[in-house]
Amino acid sequence: MIIGFEDDRAEATAIDPARLESGSPIAHLDHRYSDQSGQFHVGRWGSTPGRWRIHYTEHEFCHLIEGRIRLVSEDGSVREFSAGDAFVIPAGFKGTWETLETCRKHYAIFEAASR
Repeated sequence: MIIGFEDDRAEATAIDPARLESGSPIAHLDHRYSDQSGQFHVGRWGSTPGRWRIHYTEHEFCHLIEGRIRLVSEDGSVREFSAGDAFVIPAGFKGTWETLETCRKHYAIFEAASR
């Protein structure tokens, strides 16, 4: 089966208030696929402006299709991405995600099996 993104099935959710640092962002998730192992996931995600703490336990490839974001790692490294940019957030990354302009991204996530 081939999975496409022709329609938009995004569901709105609020960012966890315990991780929120600024703004009142609303996220939209349009999950499209998970493999049988439950380790690989693909979909579309977006949010309105705001900043929150993140801690990745999975590897994520992102292709930003709209907007602008800033990632700040615990060590203070700052990276900004705009529509058209692609990047990877490795498992173990800790820091903040800030949506500067309402964004949307395609994502592919790999979660390593638990030992």
